[in-house]
Amino acid sequence: MAADKIRHVTLSSVTLPLDVPISDAKVLTGRQKPMTEIAFLFAEIATEDGHHGTGFSYSKRAGGPAQYAHAKEVGENLIGQDPSDIGKVYDTLLWAGASVGRSGVATQALAAIDVALWDLKARRAGLPLAKLLGAYRDSVRTYNTSGGFLHAPIEEVKERATRSLQDGIGGIKIKVGQPDTKEDLRRLAAVREHLGDDVPLMVDANQQWDRATALRFGRAVEEYGLVWIEEPLDAYDAEGHAQLAAALDTPIATGEMLSSVAEHVRLIEARAADIIQPDAPRVGGITPFLRLATLADHAGLQLAPHFAMEIHLHLATAYPREPWVEHFEWLNPLFNERLETRDGRMLVPDRPGLGFTLSDQCRAWTVDSVEFGKP
Repeated sequence: MAADKIRHVTLSSVTLPLDVPISDAKVLTGRQKPMTEIAFLFAEIATEDGHHGTGFSYSKRAGGPAQYAHAKEVGENLIGQDPSDIGKVYDTLLWAGASVGRSGVATQALAAIDVALWDLKARRAGLPLAKLLGAYRDSVRTYNTSGGFLHAPIEEVKERATRSLQDGIGGIKIKVGQPDTKEDLRRLAAVREHLGDDVPLMVDANQQWDRATALRFGRAVEEYGLVWIEEPLDAYDAEGHAQLAAALDTPIATGEMLSSVAEHVRLIEARAADIIQPDAPRVGGITPFLRLATLADHAGLQLAPHFAMEIHLHLATAYPREPWVEHFEWLNPLFNERLETRDGRMLVPDRPGLGFTLSDQCRAWTVDSVEFGKP
């Protein structure tokens, strides 16, 4: 049987507007402005035999146009390739853009294409991606983040937490890391009292503390039984995170801002996290994510992938240790389908591939697109 070949590729730059400006600690410390939109790069791939796959990467604030520009430069190399040879295709695209390196924008642009190829492979097999990869479970523990941002008054945070639990989500994460740590502690105490002791609760400082502040905060909140403290320090401070992980009973989670497997290796080797939080679009796609997951499991780490639940649900099911998946409803307008949550868990859909098709609204938010090959 002759190998199938990639016939047509569409790359699209899409801007998703957010309903309200979003603020975490990076805004309150003056390092960033409130987030009003998310930029997406979508890749749609079709083959000679009529198979299709769709993938995406994203950027919050700056970077979206750069991802799209790089993907446009290397995208033509996909035409005529066997879509089953995902590793080979990935290397081809890496070498096509070798002068800009193997991390950051360079590989985040490739992530959309890589995800599309995995989606295509699973669709062709008639399997959810989780089943193609080899699932350990049909659902994953899930927690909500979107209701816990710092722009929201504490009463709104509590109301949204209640709503999330009623919707079948299992845990709640709130943002901390404000200039006044006492305010963080006040908000955390209010949420813990509202939820009770049995609801899993996490906090996320978004890299805004120095080592001393992080240690003091960590000691102050031991009584709350947090599932983890996320990004207490600069994302690249592996030594500082390792010191915190050794000093505190509360687990330390980090990794979402790193944009390559190599950067995560440093975290793993330094024992800088109890829970590692890679982001497939940020590390370059599913192919590098799977390499990273093997290393993380070998090191005995827990896994809680960052954002993009539409992708990470499938990857988390294939991780040997019981993981968490982050619930964000922000991306819902981009797709026709929805993920289901029940009894604290996110369920793997029975639809082939990732299980999503692009909505008319997503098409309407397209800023620019380019095509390669024959439609």
